[in-house]
Amino acid sequence: MTQLRQRMSEDMQVRNFAPNTQLSCLQQVSLFARHFGKSPDLLGREDIRTYQVYLANEKKLSPGSIHTAIAALRFLYNVTLDRDWVPEEVLPLAKKPQRLPIILSPEEVQRFLGCVLDVRHHAILTTCYAAGLRISEAVQLTPWASTAREWSSASSRAKARRTAT
Repeated sequence: MTQLRQRMSEDMQVRNFAPNTQLSCLQQVSLFARHFGKSPDLLGREDIRTYQVYLANEKKLSPGSIHTAIAALRFLYNVTLDRDWVPEEVLPLAKKPQRLPIILSPEEVQRFLGCVLDVRHHAILTTCYAAGLRISEAVQLTPWASTAREWSSASSRAKARRTAT
């Protein structure tokens, strides 16, 4: 293991990165170095830009995969190599396409709810659908949460506990 790789690994361990995240970052930096045939500490801004173009145009990677590579390079240059670059200027992130949720037609909703035979389950699903609740929010509801304020606080509690991954 090279000194740079060892140092980057230690930097990630100190910051309590998950083992899979560490492995992914090291792999992305290795691919970057292999692409140019040089150590990453010898490469500059223009090389990084060239690599981004390569990932997008030649490798045709998805925006998510490009984000992974960019995040690893940002960590390498900003933390491990302690370069004073502004990450957004040197390593801009590709825009991810946003997916819209599937919206059921009223007929599809009725057909779905018509398949539910148990009256309790039907009431629960109808309430969740009508209130626009997520499953995590519905699970947090209590029988006495009948006022709008209580429903709102149950909904916000469920969203507040959500962790980004």
